[in-house]
Amino acid sequence: MSDQPPAPPMPVADPLTQFFWDAAKQHELRIQRCQACGTYIHPPRPVCRVCQSTDLAPERVSGRATLYTWTVAEQAFGPYFATKLPYVYATVELAEQAGLRVITNVVDVPWEQLRAGMALEVAFDDVTPELTLPVFRPAS
Repeated sequence: MSDQPPAPPMPVADPLTQFFWDAAKQHELRIQRCQACGTYIHPPRPVCRVCQSTDLAPERVSGRATLYTWTVAEQAFGPYFATKLPYVYATVELAEQAGLRVITNVVDVPWEQLRAGMALEVAFDDVTPELTLPVFRPAS
């Protein structure tokens, strides 16, 4: 039996999402944006859902958000999560565009204090040398 803690599940980046994970490692939040109409697109896709342009590029965003909805995980869905319980699994809406939502974790606040519309800001969790996750915490 190993004394090593369980490894986290690792995202599998592809050509559409690689920029997101690379930016997170640099502690930046980047979201795909249509260069033709200005619409932010998340999750990334090859064609703009508004104007059908293929001229899409990652852009740095402010990291400001509001809490849209959340749930509190009290059961581990794999060995890695057993020591993380309870944790908040949430959808946040980024300030740059109405409806621009990201699935994430909310940290640094007791779950009992969470409220819809709560002001949040991005933070980064360096989970492993290979994986950094953008998470959100109450805005300072």
